[in-house]
Amino acid sequence: MTTLSLAPTPCDPAPQVLVLAAVPAGPGTVHVLADGALTDGLDLPALEALLPTLGFTGDLDAVVRLPASAVAPRPPAPTLLVVGAGRELERAQGDAAARGDAVALGGDEAGVLRRLAGRAARELAGVDTAALALPADTPARAAALAQGVLLGAYAWAGKVPAPTPPLSRATVLTDLEDAVHGIRARAQVLAEGVALVRDLVNEPPNRLTPARLADQAASRGRQEALDVEVLDEAALEEGGFGGLLGVGQGSVNPPRLVRLEWAPDHAAAHVALVGKGITFDSGGLSLKPAASMPEMKSDMAGAATVLAAVTAAARLGLPVRVTAWLALAENLTGGGAQRPSDILTMYDGTTVEVTNTDAEGRLVMADALARAVQEHPDTVLDVATLTGAQLVALGERTAGVMGTPAVRDAVVDAARAAGEAFWPMPLPEHLGSVLESPYATLRNAATGTRWGGMLTAGLFLREFTAATPWAHLDIAGPAFNDGAPWGHTPTGGTGMGVATLVAFLEAQG
Repeated sequence: MTTLSLAPTPCDPAPQVLVLAAVPAGPGTVHVLADGALTDGLDLPALEALLPTLGFTGDLDAVVRLPASAVAPRPPAPTLLVVGAGRELERAQGDAAARGDAVALGGDEAGVLRRLAGRAARELAGVDTAALALPADTPARAAALAQGVLLGAYAWAGKVPAPTPPLSRATVLTDLEDAVHGIRARAQVLAEGVALVRDLVNEPPNRLTPARLADQAASRGRQEALDVEVLDEAALEEGGFGGLLGVGQGSVNPPRLVRLEWAPDHAAAHVALVGKGITFDSGGLSLKPAASMPEMKSDMAGAATVLAAVTAAARLGLPVRVTAWLALAENLTGGGAQRPSDILTMYDGTTVEVTNTDAEGRLVMADALARAVQEHPDTVLDVATLTGAQLVALGERTAGVMGTPAVRDAVVDAARAAGEAFWPMPLPEHLGSVLESPYATLRNAATGTRWGGMLTAGLFLREFTAATPWAHLDIAGPAFNDGAPWGHTPTGGTGMGVATLVAFLEAQG
């Protein structure tokens, strides 16, 4: 993890790179962001005149490096890195008509600053020290930059050969004093949680079976003094967890259910978090196309996200009781695999006709939800890479959230505060008819239609919440980036959802 400081001057040793930001100012011109940034000693007009000659346009995520001596007689660092903010920052700071949906999707001023800092940190992989002279004159701005630089300074350590190491030390230049400690501490907790999710999602499935993920979750929980319980296949059989057992029966790697609890002495509320943890999803006998399988190691991102959230709650000392449930299984096609038309009996006694073995996530989540609500939480949130329909509806960067309207809207508010893109979705009652089965209480997936698949999955999960205030977060697209990195988002696991869950938990206290 990058060592982060917030100070009016760079900490020792002196920075190798000074980071600035610029925006387009018209045809062939750029404007360097100086308001709220500590840029003393730099000839900004000279820099603004020089940048276009280097081909730098100020477009979002554009970067250019140049010798600092070109614009300063005694530069604070030998090299300048200028990052483009594009028109996004102008829109974020404009009126409602100019902003459009950007603010609701994490594109407010803080979100743009977070992205700038993250883009700079990615560009500075292999650099030892850097200072960020970006707008940091308010706690909100400084916090966004602190979070962005830590999120952008990430590399999966499991890669062979080893990746270029991330930026080692970064200073956000700011005159703030009183808020600095809290900003740094919270940014580090969030970044470590996101890094945990990214690490787990990037781990290959032959090295991250349900049992191994359960062991890692239990170890992490014990490090944070959480109450930990792990149910193995024998305990799941005894407890009647038919969904987990049904999904896992085609694999030699049996399922697990992990319970982690953060219970402060004086909790203002009790929130249950349930995460889907399919360590690899072949689709089962309803086999996925080959092109869809490589990223299916990411189908446990929901479980990793709730693990990160509950440990963050403990580290931040949030006055909220949090019970986290990780529903872990591997969905393969072995000789014992469940078949379409099998009927499972779930933990709460509901019978489910399996019409599609690739709709397995809702089966393991149903068991975990039914068990979680037995403890009578005030609210339950489930997080899952649940449906391809989420990508069809909202694309690769925006997650869907549905459920009890008040809880759904509170999640959207938390996402906006966290700078993540969640969009509220409905649960139309008429769609529930496609889950009716002549042989069981429910069928796990619609047959003969593909319309509204994200919503029907939500309706299925709602059946296992026992009327507890609830929201379902479908992160199928944003949890894994199989394209080029952008902003503070790397290729591979993204950790999307951690910041939203933490913001939601903070709001409950």
